[in-house]
Amino acid sequence: MRRNTPIVLLSVGHACVDVYQGSVAALVPFFLAERSYSLAVASGIVLAASLLSSVAQPLFGVLTDRWAMPWLLPVSTLLGGVGIALSGLSGSYALTLVFVALSGIGVAAYHPESARAARIAARGSHRAMGWFSTGGTVGFALAPLMVAAAMSVGGLRWTPLLVLPALVGAALCLPVVRVLQQRQAAGPRTTPPAGSDDVASFVRLSLAVVFRSIAFIGLSTFVSLYVRQRLGGGIAVGTAALSVLYLGSTVGAVLGGSLAARWDRVVVARWSYLVTVAAVAGVVWVPGPAVFLFLALTSAGLYVPFSLQVTLGQDYLPSRVGTASGITLGLTVSVGGLASPAVGALADATSLQTALAPLVAMPLLSWLLFRTLPEPGVPGAESPGAVAAARSGSGAAEPG
Repeated sequence: MRRNTPIVLLSVGHACVDVYQGSVAALVPFFLAERSYSLAVASGIVLAASLLSSVAQPLFGVLTDRWAMPWLLPVSTLLGGVGIALSGLSGSYALTLVFVALSGIGVAAYHPESARAARIAARGSHRAMGWFSTGGTVGFALAPLMVAAAMSVGGLRWTPLLVLPALVGAALCLPVVRVLQQRQAAGPRTTPPAGSDDVASFVRLSLAVVFRSIAFIGLSTFVSLYVRQRLGGGIAVGTAALSVLYLGSTVGAVLGGSLAARWDRVVVARWSYLVTVAAVAGVVWVPGPAVFLFLALTSAGLYVPFSLQVTLGQDYLPSRVGTASGITLGLTVSVGGLASPAVGALADATSLQTALAPLVAMPLLSWLLFRTLPEPGVPGAESPGAVAAARSGSGAAEPG
């Protein structure tokens, strides 16, 4: 297998799995239309998938820290797809919750082990990890289109069509599983001692990820309605705003890996969050169509640090890579999402613009936390920033 093949397969497989993270919310309108669910009842379906998946990810991370389980990649991919495929076949609300929860468990089981596998396949390349993260972002963004295409055939009874990405993703995982098992057979997995963990830095990093999550989920939940109010347009305007937000995230994820190949990850994330403060302020207060430009900058700025935060977490907890991946990819995102109801309540009491204004402070708080974080040292290797400084003959390697 060629050097880059495993990370390519993992990136596409990541897209196939994260389709099921985005599918649940995309199915809600169809549950409302065909089963006459109330908004509160329908939101319970989304909660069953997102909360279970996010909270369970650290638990699977703990398991993958104790035992290498590459077989989880295809199995969890299939589990995520089968759960969504079955969710539309039963009229029972309880069974629907069970099937959606099953999909959530599959998604939860996939991410810690895939992040560990991607770290091995990337061989220290931040650009490669950026592509792995981008795969998940693309899958999430494609979910509404796939759901709409399947439902247009004949409504909820056609949800079995949605198992197709899982079949593709599982098939792509198999060659990677073979490679990982061969490496595992060649020699035992060495784990750094627990004393090498920088728990304090990991906690600060996790808080920064929570604040980032609050900003992104808050915007993705309400930006469609907000842009429609600001520009006076219809559904198409709101959909365009959401599309820009998702498109910017894919660009940001790729850009983050490329920038980290030149400068330290902490430096890149710090500057990205600082730019994002101004971008979110532009979304909230700058009038007219310029909101689309600020949305793109906001999304890119929030996703430049995305893959970098995963690898930073792994480097802060080198003896618990799976746990670190589960927390940075799952638990912190879930905690950030819990702020969305508060944003909605504030919007009901005041206005949507007033409710979105506190989101400006979220990347600022992440920036402040990153100012306290060190760049983890890698034995026998120089940081990108140090290499860049040596090449240029100057003592400074920060961009700008």
